Amino acid sequence: METKNIMIVGVGGQGTLLASKLLGRLLLSRGYDVKVSEVHGMSQRGGNVVTYVRWGDRVYSPIIDKGQADCILSFELLEAARYTEYLKPGGRIIVNSQQINPMPVVAGVAAYPENLKEKLKNLGNEVDALDALALAEEAGSSKAVNLVLMGRLAKYFDFTQEEWQEAIEQSVPPKFLEMNRKAFRLGWNAQ
Repeated sequence: METKNIMIVGVGGQGTLLASKLLGRLLLSRGYDVKVSEVHGMSQRGGNVVTYVRWGDRVYSPIIDKGQADCILSFELLEAARYTEYLKPGGRIIVNSQQINPMPVVAGVAAYPENLKEKLKNLGNEVDALDALALAEEAGSSKAVNLVLMGRLAKYFDFTQEEWQEAIEQSVPPKFLEMNRKAFRLGWNAQ
């Protein structure tokens, strides 16, 4: 199997690392060689976080170079825009439509870019945008955005919901399990 590549990008505290661990765990259970690499940029202060997930018959490096990503799973619009150069031609962006102002915007020295969804679509890539924050809140917590987005990502895999649910059980503390299962289903079923 040809090596596949997904970048998971977001802002510190959104749960990108849990999402990458869940995906890696599922891919390992299916017998793939999996490499996961995390890059933290001031993540505890709302900075960007990037995780590379690569899998296939044999994967030699955890790093995804520009033009190699099959998919970018983005927890925030500006983070999706920041990493588009990593997508393969015709790649897919799955993005939470939420906007989180970076420090230059908060400080008033920059403006949040306008029309980012349209700009992402104009680059020629498939863009699957959803309001993952609203769905997470419907599931019971704004912190479940990661599982909403994993539910959306799951639609592009040939794994069953049961396989995904098993990976969720292995990745999420028991007291948050039902809420995260619900968040995943809401992402899977979102229109």
